[in-house]
This record gives sequence, C-alpha cells and structure tokens, in this order.
Amino acid sequence: MANRAYKYRFYPTPEQAQLLAQTFGCTRFVYNHVLRWRTDAFFQRQEKIGYLGASAELSRMKKSGEFPWLNGVSCVPLQQCLRHQQSAFRNFFAGRTKYPAFKSKKHRQSAEFTRSAFSCRDGKLYLAKSKVPLDIRWSRPLPCEPSTVTVSKDCAGRYFVSCLCEFEPGALPVTPKMIGIDLGLKDLFVTSEGERIGNPRHTAKYATKLARAQRRLSKKKPGSANRARARLKVARIHAKISDCRVDSLHKLSRRLINENQVVCAETLAVKNLIRNPKLSKAIADAGWGELMRQLQYKGDWAGRSVVQIDRWYPSSKRCSCCGHTLEQLSLEVRSWVCPQCATGHDRDVNAAINVKAAGLAVLAPGENVSGIGQVPLSCSR
Repeated sequence: MANRAYKYRFYPTPEQAQLLAQTFGCTRFVYNHVLRWRTDAFFQRQEKIGYLGASAELSRMKKSGEFPWLNGVSCVPLQQCLRHQQSAFRNFFAGRTKYPAFKSKKHRQSAEFTRSAFSCRDGKLYLAKSKVPLDIRWSRPLPCEPSTVTVSKDCAGRYFVSCLCEFEPGALPVTPKMIGIDLGLKDLFVTSEGERIGNPRHTAKYATKLARAQRRLSKKKPGSANRARARLKVARIHAKISDCRVDSLHKLSRRLINENQVVCAETLAVKNLIRNPKLSKAIADAGWGELMRQLQYKGDWAGRSVVQIDRWYPSSKRCSCCGHTLEQLSLEVRSWVCPQCATGHDRDVNAAINVKAAGLAVLAPGENVSGIGQVPLSCSR
C-alpha cells in the first residue's frame, strides 16, 4: 500500500469562503506567532522549545482571551500547522532546508484537516463548522476514504482540496525496452534512440501578456482595489504558465514510464545551475527537477527502474563507440568526430547513449561510473 494525494478544484459558497478565509488567517497567525516565540526564546534565553511546548503555547493563546477569534475556527488546522512547523525545524537542523520563514497572506494559503475535522458522506465532503458540502469537481473517484484533507487557495484565487488516500499501485507488464535521456534547453531531452522532445518554453509564450500585466500593476497605487485586481491578473497568468508546464511534464513522464522498463538520466544540481544569470530563467522554465521527481515516484508505482548516474560522468565528451574521452568540448560544439575511431557524433544523442550505458552499469553491482578511473564503456545504437 502507498499514499497518494488526489487534488480537485472546488467552488465555495460565500459562507464557506468567509470561513476558509478565517481559517487561513488563524492558521497563518498561529504559525507566525509561535515561530517568533520559539525564536526569541532561543536567542534571549537559549531555550529550545519542541512541539509539546508549542502546543502548550497555543492552548495558552486560546485561553488567555487575548485572541478570542481563534475559537471561531476548527482547532485541527491550528494544531496541524504546529506539526508542520516542527517538521520544518527538523529539516533545518538536518541541513536540508533553511530556517523556517514567516508565512505571508499574499502567498498560497492552506489548512490541513484530519479525520476528526471532516466527514465524507454519500460522495460529499463536509468540513468542520460548515453544514454545506464542498462543491468539488470530482475528476476521478477516490479509492477510499481520505485520512487527511488539505484545503488551499492559490495566488490566483482558486480553491483546491487535496485528499490523501491509501491505494494499491499496480505494476506494469515487463518490457525489454530501456532508454537514456540527456536533459537540455534547446530540446527538453534527447533520447538514446535519437528522438528529440522540444522545449515548450511556456514562459516565452506568455511573455508579452505577462509584461503588459506587470506594467499595469506597477502603475497602480499601493493598497488600492485597482492594484489588487491588477495583481490578480498577473497571478492568473503565472498560474496558467505553471499549469501548462506541469501538465506537459506529467504527460512526458507517464509516456517514458509506460514505454520503458529502465530510464537512465543524469543527476543535475538544479539549484547550482540556476545561479547562472544568463540561463536561470530558461532552466527554471524547463522544470528538470520536477520531471525527475515525477519519473521517480511513477517508476516506483509501476515497477520500473529510474537510474540517475553521477553528475560528473563525461557523457558528452565520451565516444559511445570506442570509449575515447575528449579533454575539452565547449558548449557551442553540437557535433564532433572521435579522433580515435573517426565516428561522427551528435552531442546530445551521444550523451544520451552514454547515459544509458552508465545507467545500466549502475544496475550491475561493482561498476564505477563516476568518470574518475573509469573503465571504458561501450554500447551499440
């Protein structure tokens, strides 16, 4: 059994929108208040406070009478936000993330409800303190009753509900086909079979429309209703770009997993690559990290193998026929001839073939594919 989140869009009534706005506000206030309290306690008194201390502080806030509006919403999202905060601190101390940041009302809002704060009856979802079910657009049925429900509102003003359910992943039939992919910017990726998947460049498609909306936003008076409407228009364009990108990546990743038993790719440090001021926008728009994330979990569900080789492996400079490695190969050189075997190579296709060979070697125990002291690998087209 595995956990899977099913996300749907819903349209709240005015009363539900008001209740959700209060819930989002209270959740955000509790998170920021407790985060400031924990931070001050450490820097002023060198006192480390965990989840139990944060939960006690929440109880004190509700009983003090200083914040009576906290009692107007369900207590479950308030408690859950402290659990998320504790997870953020745990990731920070483990070196995985930065120090927890304060939440802003201008960004995405969310609230998590556990089983005690929602109910599913006759195919309808009811939240705590609301007698009317959510008007959800059920695009697909749920496999079982959800364990948690997360309600969110994005910057474009759209409401979504995410239901976490248990499901039994079904393995796909075994296929002998294996493939290597070389990620890029001109083409999103090139396969070891020579197929090129073009980069859609979703941001560039909406660049003119987005620039016009941003210029109009910059001319509005801060705090005015006109500025709020202009900001919403900019947010909707960004949401359109994001939705197109995610939809395209889901289709490509599903196709790769369905058609291949093994998918080999490079390990890219996207956070480091995105620091390049000339390529950062193009790299962020390509969505390499999201593509690999989708391949990983979809491969696990379908019984496929997704292999990532060492980032320093010289896939572009290495001849896929004889194993000769060039000393230098600049980025503008898109094709080259091997000086040892006189074989002509397309840079991207050759890299994808080498990635496939190195990935298959990773599956074989005892092989070294770091590119340092590497035994020459060869593969056939």
